[in-house]
Amino acid sequence: MKTLKIIPFLVFTILFIFGCETKSKQITHKEDYNKYLTIKDNKSLSFARNEIDFWQKKFDAAPNQISYLSQLSSNYSTLFEYTGNISHLYTSEELLTKSNEAYDYSRVSTIRSLARNYISQHRFKEALVLANKSLAIGEGKKETQKLLFDVQMELGNYPEAIKNLNAIRDMTDFDYLIRLAKWNDHKGDLDTAITFMEKARDIAEKYDNKTLKIWSNSNLGDFYGHAGRIEDSYNSFLQTLAIDPNYSYALKGIAWIVFSKERNTKEANRIIDAIAATHNTPDFYLLKSQIAQFEGNKIEEIKNRNAYFSMMENNNYGAMYNKYNVLIYADDKQTAQKALEIAKMEVNHRPTADSYDLLAWSYLNLGQHKKALQIAQKHVAGKSFEPKVQYHLAMIYKSNNLALKTKPIKEELLSSLYELGPNFDQKVNQL
Repeated sequence: MKTLKIIPFLVFTILFIFGCETKSKQITHKEDYNKYLTIKDNKSLSFARNEIDFWQKKFDAAPNQISYLSQLSSNYSTLFEYTGNISHLYTSEELLTKSNEAYDYSRVSTIRSLARNYISQHRFKEALVLANKSLAIGEGKKETQKLLFDVQMELGNYPEAIKNLNAIRDMTDFDYLIRLAKWNDHKGDLDTAITFMEKARDIAEKYDNKTLKIWSNSNLGDFYGHAGRIEDSYNSFLQTLAIDPNYSYALKGIAWIVFSKERNTKEANRIIDAIAATHNTPDFYLLKSQIAQFEGNKIEEIKNRNAYFSMMENNNYGAMYNKYNVLIYADDKQTAQKALEIAKMEVNHRPTADSYDLLAWSYLNLGQHKKALQIAQKHVAGKSFEPKVQYHLAMIYKSNNLALKTKPIKEELLSSLYELGPNFDQKVNQL
C-alpha cells in the first residue's frame, strides 16, 4: 500500500518540476543594466571632441598639413557613432573628400576611409568605385580586399565577395574571421557563423583590444538572438556594456529582449528613452511604435511613427532608412505606390535579395500578386534567410494559392518569432 501512495506523489513532483521548467524564464534583470542607463559622461565622446579641437587648431595654423584632415575626420566619425547625429558623418565625408583631392586620390588609406564613410551612408556603388581605385594602386592590398568583400556583400555581388574573402584567408586574423562569419550567416548557416564569431572574440580577448571586443561581443549578441539563444545574447550585450558603458547598440539589444521575449513593454520603453537621450536616431521611434502597436495603443503608435517621419524630414539621411520607409509605406494602401518607388530605387542602389523582397512586397500590397510572385521566385526564394523576408515570401505564396510552398516557411517562422517580434505572432499563425 505504501508504494501506491508514493507513485502519485512522484508523478505530481515530476509534473511540478517539468511545469516550472517550461515556464518562460526571466532573462533580464534591471540591476544588471540600470547603471548604463544613467551615465552622465562619455569618455570616448569627450576624447573625440578634445581631439577635434586640438587638430582643428593645428590645421588652422598650418593648412598645408593635409594629414590633419584625416585625424579630424576620424574623430567626427566617433561623434556620429556615439550620438547618431548624421551631420557628423557628413562632416567626416567633407574632410576626407578634401584630403583625397589634395592627395589627388593617391593615398589608399584615405581612399578606403572615404569608401567606408560611403558604406555608412548606403552609397555602395560609389564605395565600390573607391575600393577598386585602391586596388589599382596596389598598396595595402589585403586591407583593400577586406573593403571589397564588405562592399560586394552589400551590393549582392557574391561571387566577387567570396573571391576577395578567399584572398585574405587566415584563421588567426580577426578581420578574416568576422567576414567568414558574415558569409556563413548570409548562406543561412548560423551555427557556423557563430563559431567563427566566437573565434574572433577569443582573438580580441587574447590581445585585449577594446574596439574588437566591443565589436565581436555586440555581434555575437545579435547572432545568439537569431539562433534563439536569448540568455547568451543578453550576456553578450552585458559584456559589451562592461567594456564600453556608452555603447547604445548593446542597450538596444537588451531592450529588444525585454520587449520581444519578456513582453515587458514599460521596461523596454524605459530603456529606449534612456538611450535616445544621448543617441537619437529615427529607428528608436519605430521601435516605440512597434511596442505601442503590441499594446494596442493606436495613438502612441501613430505618434511615434510621425516622430520618425518628422526626424527624417529634418535631417538628410539619404538612402539609409529606405528599407524602413518601404515597409511602412507598403502597409497603407494610400502610400503603397510610394513604397514601390523607393523599392525600385533600392534595387538600383543594391540589387540584393533583400532589396528585391521590398520590391515584391510593394507589388503585393498594390494587389499585383503575380508580379510579386515572379520577382520573389527569381530574386528572393533561397537567396535570403531573414525571417521578415521569409514572411513576405510566405504571404506572396499564399496570395497566389501556393499552400504547399507556404507551409514549410510557416513552420520555420514559428521558430523565428523572437526575431520578428510580438506583432508577428498572429500574422505567422494565420499563414
